[in-house]
Amino acid sequence: MSIEVLWPHIRWGDDYAIEKEALGQGVVGQFCTDFEQVSDQQWAGCDGVVGTLDIPEEHIGKMERCRIFVNRTVGYDNIDLERWGELGVPVCNNPAYGTREVADHAMALMLTLIRGINFHDQRLQADPAGNWDRTLNPFARRLSDCTFGVVGLGRIGTAVALRARAFGMKVLYYDPYKAKAEVSVDVVRAESLTELMGQSDVVSIHTPLNDETRHLIGAAALKSVRPGLILINTARGALVDFEALHQAMKQQRVLAAGLDVLPHEPADTRDPLIGAWQAGEEWIRGRLILTPHHAFFTPESLRDMRAFAAQTAVNYLRDGLLENCVNEEFLKFRR
Repeated sequence: MSIEVLWPHIRWGDDYAIEKEALGQGVVGQFCTDFEQVSDQQWAGCDGVVGTLDIPEEHIGKMERCRIFVNRTVGYDNIDLERWGELGVPVCNNPAYGTREVADHAMALMLTLIRGINFHDQRLQADPAGNWDRTLNPFARRLSDCTFGVVGLGRIGTAVALRARAFGMKVLYYDPYKAKAEVSVDVVRAESLTELMGQSDVVSIHTPLNDETRHLIGAAALKSVRPGLILINTARGALVDFEALHQAMKQQRVLAAGLDVLPHEPADTRDPLIGAWQAGEEWIRGRLILTPHHAFFTPESLRDMRAFAAQTAVNYLRDGLLENCVNEEFLKFRR
């Protein structure tokens, strides 16, 4: 009997050659663009599932052979880990495909703000001659005099820390689940989030979203910031309390923010902060940069994402190698 891996909502619009090559010989890929297109036979026959959305409850009972669920992205806050654990099915994420891209994007957001690129571009677009001012930049700082704070020192957080060090910045990190890492990557541990926020000129967020970290950057954290903070978020939008950020920016405690992720995506202009940015209100002009959850993307990282997710599934189904399991604490038995 061949091994079957099901993609129940995949929409690349190609022939899925990347996934098929990664599966290798003796493994069959089943590709559907929507849950409702998956037949009962495909649900029943799949040994593994790869996707980015949790499986609706009405289809769970149809999966008679499923032994692994691979979320093809890094974040897994939208997956019911406990439910899959009770079914005996390990859930794995896919953390290796876009590390360099997200780290580069975080630095790009910081540099765009500190070097006034967005600020000057907007002013020159409005008046190319009148705003030709070489010395005006309200965000300008010498990077080697700045402290860069990293919240979450995982793969991406470490990659960002190394890039900040390459610019000569002092790097602090806050991660209660990481041992001291000063020697390995030349960074300094902050014992609390308050300590990190109070000593950093730039803070970049790189932690997973869960019940513990939701609104981690909230009113308490933002009250403790060093005035003039630049906040960067390329992780998950709900890590930041948007109302608290709105108030902190209005009060000038947070000078600027570069955000690739939002609590609600696409951007919702009914949110006061997004609405002020979209309307070009004077107080926020040049101080907020948004990108559309794009940090991970290059053609190379997209290929890696697709291939690595397929490989994670087949490595377990064919060889018993379980990688990047994120629901081990809930596994009552393993199929």
